[in-house]
Amino acid sequence: MALRVLFIGGNGIISSASSALAVQRGYDLTLLNRGRSTVRPTIEGVRHLTGDAGDAASLAAAVGDETFDVVVDFRAFTPEQVARDIELFAGRCRQYVFISSASAYQKPVARLPITESTPLRNPFWQYSRDKIACEDLLVAAYRERAFPATIVRPSHTYDGTSVPILGGWTAIDRMRRGERVVVPGDGTSLWTLTNTRDFAVAFVGLLGNDRAVGEAFHITSDEVLTWDRITEELARAAGAEFRPVHVASEAIARELPEHGPGLVGDKAHSVIFDNAKVRALVPEYRAVIPFWRGAQEIVEWHDADASRRVVDPQSDAAFDRLVERYGA
Repeated sequence: MALRVLFIGGNGIISSASSALAVQRGYDLTLLNRGRSTVRPTIEGVRHLTGDAGDAASLAAAVGDETFDVVVDFRAFTPEQVARDIELFAGRCRQYVFISSASAYQKPVARLPITESTPLRNPFWQYSRDKIACEDLLVAAYRERAFPATIVRPSHTYDGTSVPILGGWTAIDRMRRGERVVVPGDGTSLWTLTNTRDFAVAFVGLLGNDRAVGEAFHITSDEVLTWDRITEELARAAGAEFRPVHVASEAIARELPEHGPGLVGDKAHSVIFDNAKVRALVPEYRAVIPFWRGAQEIVEWHDADASRRVVDPQSDAAFDRLVERYGA
């Protein structure tokens, strides 16, 4: 019998490649989402349920009385949503997989490489604190009620639709116009970017694996790059010159407060991950897509359609002010 899997979500940056790989491996996959179109191609070979993952009644109505071998919630961000899932799926699946975040790990990081036993604490970013609270609920449910939870912590997973630097496509557009680009810190802090197709190999390998129940895993690339190198690879792929202005993350946060928590609470800190734990259960996992190739895919996807190359004038103006202030 094919593994019967429900993905709540399933066509996002992290989940789309996992959906495609699950179908390729013969899983009986159902996607539950609002049925709205996305920028990614429709995934063939799946069944669709229509419901709003943010609305408990809508989610329960969409699922009905169905049971699954595995339930994965890509759209749970708060303890209230996870508590709802625990009540909804208790006794109705053999494995429930929660998508947490590697940003939940201790910030500042006390020791590298990061392993799954690294403490969870992030005083800077509410998103991370909510993920930690979600994990706490699942650990308690596993210990007290044998709820079959598995926790997965991705770290900055990307696909061709996402530009993983400050400002997104606006930054690439600036480089193509010959303008200077803002890079957080001094550009030398270390970061890990994981292509969604690489992530999928490890992630799908955990589904239905009884040894993953009650455990937490991060899934990341082993390639470690500086922010200067990441931005330079995108400039090279775009046929542009890399002309950085290095600005402290706290100063960027003052100018662009919407980016502050993610910078100060995550990207400003050097991270290196040890993936030994997930490889012990999924021996075939190797991250094989280097970022220079990913950068080419990002630029090619955006260049294929002018509507994808969106420049935010407010961010562009903020970058001009930062360049003027710190670019001497």
